[in-house]
Amino acid sequence: MDNLIDMKALMEGVDIFTVSLWLSGLLVVMVIIGVRVAFATAFIGMLGLCLFFMQKQGFDRGLITAMKLAGQVPHSKSTTYALSLIPTFILIGYLAYYAGLTQFLFEAAKRWVGWLPGGMGVATVFATAGFAAVSGASVATSAVFARIAIPEMLKLGYDKRFAAGVVAAGGTLASLIPPSAILVIYAIIVEQSVGKLLLAGFVPGAVSALIYAGLIIGMARYRKDLGPPVRGFTWGQRFASLPGTIPIIFVVFVIVYSIYFGWATPTEAGALGAFVVLVMALWHGMKWPQLKGALMESAKLTVMIFTMIWGVLIYVRFLGFAKLPQTFADWISGLEQPAYVTLLCILGAYVILGMFMDAIGMLILTLPVTFPAVIALNGGPDVTREMAALGMTSEECAIWFGIIVVKMAELCLITPPIGLNCFVVAGVAQDDKLPISVQDVFRGASPFFAADVVTVAVLIAFPGIVLWLPSLL
Repeated sequence: MDNLIDMKALMEGVDIFTVSLWLSGLLVVMVIIGVRVAFATAFIGMLGLCLFFMQKQGFDRGLITAMKLAGQVPHSKSTTYALSLIPTFILIGYLAYYAGLTQFLFEAAKRWVGWLPGGMGVATVFATAGFAAVSGASVATSAVFARIAIPEMLKLGYDKRFAAGVVAAGGTLASLIPPSAILVIYAIIVEQSVGKLLLAGFVPGAVSALIYAGLIIGMARYRKDLGPPVRGFTWGQRFASLPGTIPIIFVVFVIVYSIYFGWATPTEAGALGAFVVLVMALWHGMKWPQLKGALMESAKLTVMIFTMIWGVLIYVRFLGFAKLPQTFADWISGLEQPAYVTLLCILGAYVILGMFMDAIGMLILTLPVTFPAVIALNGGPDVTREMAALGMTSEECAIWFGIIVVKMAELCLITPPIGLNCFVVAGVAQDDKLPISVQDVFRGASPFFAADVVTVAVLIAFPGIVLWLPSLL
């Protein structure tokens, strides 16, 4: 075959780095026009590997080498122990939902903070934050509270856009507050401690929820028509609502306590959390149809995430051979401007990409390039804190950037035209015969974009918010 197609001669003088740029551009185009991230990345990665090895070894040998590598990489990487954490975290959230534990959480939040301006919106944010602590998926959180919170807010006279926007934005907190599947994916891709990243998300997640609540209160004070406060609950009724929240609080305690004190690995903590929720769900009367639904939904979401990881790993291996991440990192570190200016440019690129891609796909597609660049921006992998441009060690920078970039990924869940949380909320509303369209949800969620920008600014200005809890591990 080499005599018929001499690829070594045909590609002589072709720069594989230039080829990687063109293929990466083609990948972005494929994703924008609607090709699934998993299939687009696998195709571009396979094509790039074929061209690279054909240039080195000829047509037939290069093709065989590329196919072998493309087949081995996904299996060898996706069978790592840490990735088993993803299905257990997802299962925790679906078990809690199908067992009806989320209704108790929302009722408690309503009784305790409903008296504030826009109180039902504040209650929804705090309830979604609480559910996020047992759910690894933002989409699931939005779907759950679209069914629980929106009908009650509409019944009390809340503006439909405002109600839908609160639920869509509140659902994004599940990306940041552990157990978070997207934080686990980040840790796997950049090869950092899963436990430290999970702990790092708690305080920023709480800060983000408080900023959301502050925005809602401010909007409700300025516009009285958004929704009235809910008053009339006695202290006895408030305290009576707390026992229903104990199962979720206990699961969070088990996961955090076991990781923090080293009694269990994050994977073991996730499995233990899933077992605890299952026992509590059965105690609350969960039947086989609900259990089957939780298992099926967990399996579907897990398969989707793993398929995306497989495709991206093939693409990442090609980028490694083409030296694109290292070249980009060297270019970033050589720019004649302050490190924070360059960082803001990178985050701005995430805002644009988030308009066309889902959160997980965007991260696993860009991190192989942006992560080495940010580490180089800080001064390199071996830099000391005193010499680092961002004032952190390499590990601290990796953890801090992980929280920042996951928060940026939350933006794409509520920004048009691909804001997945907004589509989910609108879909649930239409299934429940509520007068809410996709346009209503996007308009209602738009003020929360500004709140997320404020949160990112706070985390950049005060990195200790991210690094304090992991530093105690």
